[in-house]
Amino acid sequence: MPQSIVVVAAVQAAPIYLNLERSLARALELIAEAAKRRAQLVVFPESWLPGYPAWLDTCRDVALWDHLPTKRLYAQLLENSVTIPSRTTEALAEAARRHNLTLVMGVHERVSQGAGRGTLYNSILTFGPTGELLNVHRKLVPTFNERLIWGQGDGRGLRTVETPVGRVGGLICWEHWMPFARQTLHIAGEDIHVGLWPSVKEMYQIASRHYAFEGRCFVVAAGGIMRRSDLPSEFEFGDNVSGDDSEFILNGGSAVIGPDGQYVAGPAFGSEVIILARINLERIREESMTLDVTGHFNRPDLFDFRFKGASYATESEGAEFIPAHNTEELVHSATEVLLPSSTEVLSGTDSAPAFRVISSSRTNSYDSEGHGFEKQRSQS
Repeated sequence: MPQSIVVVAAVQAAPIYLNLERSLARALELIAEAAKRRAQLVVFPESWLPGYPAWLDTCRDVALWDHLPTKRLYAQLLENSVTIPSRTTEALAEAARRHNLTLVMGVHERVSQGAGRGTLYNSILTFGPTGELLNVHRKLVPTFNERLIWGQGDGRGLRTVETPVGRVGGLICWEHWMPFARQTLHIAGEDIHVGLWPSVKEMYQIASRHYAFEGRCFVVAAGGIMRRSDLPSEFEFGDNVSGDDSEFILNGGSAVIGPDGQYVAGPAFGSEVIILARINLERIREESMTLDVTGHFNRPDLFDFRFKGASYATESEGAEFIPAHNTEELVHSATEVLLPSSTEVLSGTDSAPAFRVISSSRTNSYDSEGHGFEKQRSQS
């Protein structure tokens, strides 16, 4: 049984865009910084290694047939994507083991051999504190123009894994609007749900809070940071991008949310931060009294839900997946207590901006208005 009080962290910092080696080096430093603050679960945003493809939304002509700049950029992306197993996954596994924490990383995953060779997936890698790769979840349906570069994922990773911080499951971006995907993870009994986003703008905040409320679980929503200067220089920018290189293309919005849908920590916009929160899993039992979509709020006599799963083996030879424990067990539950305030400023690497640690001085309960969400949201 996991302990009741755990410390979770959402890393909101920019990778070294489209450079896997340097981004990995920065990830290891960020993981160490979060561990220094006693984080037991560390979550990075969507496709953080080696960076979310925001150029799909912000640059002209990327979808033109046989467009040479796009082909060259895609080749660079392939070269800097993550294969399983690889030196990158070994380094991430070692970081999780060294710091004794559960690590969730969003990556561009490339199939290197066998069926589907060369295909890119938008994936979540979850590593346990002993260094094992617990799960790989591939985004089921890439959203809109993302389909230019990512293949459709399978259901193999749509599950929870047992960790020292409880059962952990995750979805990527618009998967949070797929009701059957949500219900599959609700049935699997998440204690902590990781939501990986390019950035957590208003509707994504709503989806994250709704997920926590519906699933009676904690949600760690991790959003990315990206400036205009990271966009490919060979493309012409669209009308939605200004001429200022410091403009945020992705502006964060990371947060930790409780099983009542209220904020525990964050959201934070427009800066590089590590958001830390100490949460009490007993709160899940408390909140389940009024709503439990897999228990007393379920009507199996009226509705029939079935998850078909994935019937084929992984293409990634050598990857080990540890099955989740019995999903019929009761969910362990939750209260939110935040870490003491910190004013520490941390140095970045490779000319990346410095970032700070966000926390709260409240120790027992919280008031969502006290986090200044409305003010911060208006700046997004």
